[in-house]
Amino acid sequence: MSYMALYRKFRPDNFKDVKGQDHIVTTLKNQIKSGRIGHAYLFTGTRGTGKTSVAKLFAKTVNCENPSDGNPCNECSLCKGIAAGTSMNVIEIDAASNNGVENVREIVEEVRYSPTEGKYKVYIIDEVHMLSTGAFNALLKTIEEPPSYVIFILATTEVHKIPVTILSRCQRYDFKRISIDIIADRLRELMDEEKIEIEDKALKYIARVADGSLRDALSLLDQCISFYLGKTITYDNVLDVLGTVDTKVFSKLLQSINNQDVSECIKILDEVEITGRELSQFVIDFIWYLRNLLLVKTTEDVTEIIIDISSENLLLLKQEAESIEVDILMRYIRIFSELSNQIRYASRKRVLLEIALIKVCRPQMEHNYDALINRIKALEEKLEQGIIVKSDDNKVETPKEESEPIKKQEILPQALPEDLKKVAGNWRGLLSQISKKAPALASVLRSATLSVDDNLGLVIVVTDPLDKELVDREGHKKVILDAIAAMLGKQAEISVRYLDKDKENINNLVDLTKIIKVPIEYE
Repeated sequence: MSYMALYRKFRPDNFKDVKGQDHIVTTLKNQIKSGRIGHAYLFTGTRGTGKTSVAKLFAKTVNCENPSDGNPCNECSLCKGIAAGTSMNVIEIDAASNNGVENVREIVEEVRYSPTEGKYKVYIIDEVHMLSTGAFNALLKTIEEPPSYVIFILATTEVHKIPVTILSRCQRYDFKRISIDIIADRLRELMDEEKIEIEDKALKYIARVADGSLRDALSLLDQCISFYLGKTITYDNVLDVLGTVDTKVFSKLLQSINNQDVSECIKILDEVEITGRELSQFVIDFIWYLRNLLLVKTTEDVTEIIIDISSENLLLLKQEAESIEVDILMRYIRIFSELSNQIRYASRKRVLLEIALIKVCRPQMEHNYDALINRIKALEEKLEQGIIVKSDDNKVETPKEESEPIKKQEILPQALPEDLKKVAGNWRGLLSQISKKAPALASVLRSATLSVDDNLGLVIVVTDPLDKELVDREGHKKVILDAIAAMLGKQAEISVRYLDKDKENINNLVDLTKIIKVPIEYE
């Protein structure tokens, strides 16, 4: 006898072997036991979740001569005929290749004839969304009022393409993605039955790569068994066969990203590609690695959460999670998730991956919230290391029409209250105190202008709306006011203003630090 693929060999022959779809199995079994069998069913869900298997089981059970607790006996002639595919009571139709009106008319003609044996004729139409509009219309009346001995089971992965008129005439059952644990447990059962030695960690990885599809998991497992025939299959063996990488590579890549080292990231990518790893799978696995880091970072007890890494690597993962912020991790996950959607069908996967790596290494290329958090974190780290941070403004200024210059308001030193003079004269000292508590805030304030409003109140003027948002935060404003209060011995008021350089001339502002020279030392 020729070899049979695992997913065909171990297709469920009773409802208890259907994994991860208990809500559907229980309902169908109750219908069979009570005799409340519908005339049209719609099975929808992602690939490999059991739609066709359940449809065949249902067809076998409703025709079985000796059903037991809603399950087929698998011993009678009808059960054996259906299992072998020779029964005239179960008709399987592939709508992908039989999607015309004429094909449906043949079904409508056949429906008129009652079954020669058994109780029901069951029509299983797979990929039913592929039927043409005319074919759906031809099938509509028959599905609505079929003979009492006919059952239609429609299966599809794209339910949104089914006309509403068909949906309203069917009982709909949504097949869920099967969890990693359920798939891994099922694979272990089958490997014990086949007497094949394989590591649990390897099975867990296959289960995750299968992405909720038990059929895909069995196909991947079949591939690994064939490659290492007669040998114990290890986790590393599975990585080799499926073209994936170990977590050490991801750790090295993440460290390079955190260091904003683009050249090192590209070198790691070169190594990955040279070893024959598939780039789409590499991106998916890296997202999963980042997800694990995020869970370790945000969850106290990770033992109850599915993280498919060994216990020896879990400690390293916890250590790595301590050195990265949650917001930055979420930014990385967002960027690589967007990439995973683009790279699947791209002809130049390498280029797209390189662009994503440059983007995560250069947060200044983005202007959203999480990129700003990443930039602030990088600035704080540089300031803590004593590195002088300079503004890198490469914007090209477009020529604008000259407007009439605003006359500069002159404020003489004696016209200002004494408290303002003290703050302006000791502004650098205040910034030193602020830097100890909020380095990023101090960095922004150094490039800001300390001025006054019409009521002679202190104003911090910035030329970047993001800088205004940062300074205006309640916690940051408190740091500034506390530093001023510590020097003056009294509370002060301060406001923040954004100045658009394209519309206003910053040189027309009064800079208190330039006109006030108060010889006061502030520790």
